[in-house]
Amino acid sequence: MAANAVAISTGAEARSITQGAVVVLGRFFFALIFLVAAPNHFTRQTIAFSASQGVPFASILVPLSGVLAIAGGLSILLGYRAKLGAWALVLFLIPVSLMLHKFWTVTDPMMAQIQMILFMKNVSMLGGALLISQFGAGPFSLDARRSR
Repeated sequence: MAANAVAISTGAEARSITQGAVVVLGRFFFALIFLVAAPNHFTRQTIAFSASQGVPFASILVPLSGVLAIAGGLSILLGYRAKLGAWALVLFLIPVSLMLHKFWTVTDPMMAQIQMILFMKNVSMLGGALLISQFGAGPFSLDARRSR
């Protein structure tokens, strides 16, 4: 009976380690797009494009959105205050999606489809950020380590 309990315990530990590793990988893939794309928010081209799309105060708001994307992406990647980082990404995604991917205003069918795809990609990431804002970064994170 004791050997059986050890086998059950070892199986549960292996499952826990596997789940934790999958969560870390998920955090990495989720954060990657924000961390790779955010540096562009500090370029003249991105600021000018955003201004042409009607973003008010683009020279201030576009770099600020880059800061939100980097802070939120790093927070989730490292699992440090990940719920707060997820809310930063929510604050980033909503205006970016509504201002830069207005597929409903585009007359060219191909461009409308591309903008709809980009909009829906952002909606999907918004869903992921909302999940992280509620459930946190998982067991292999700085948040989990802090709470121990």
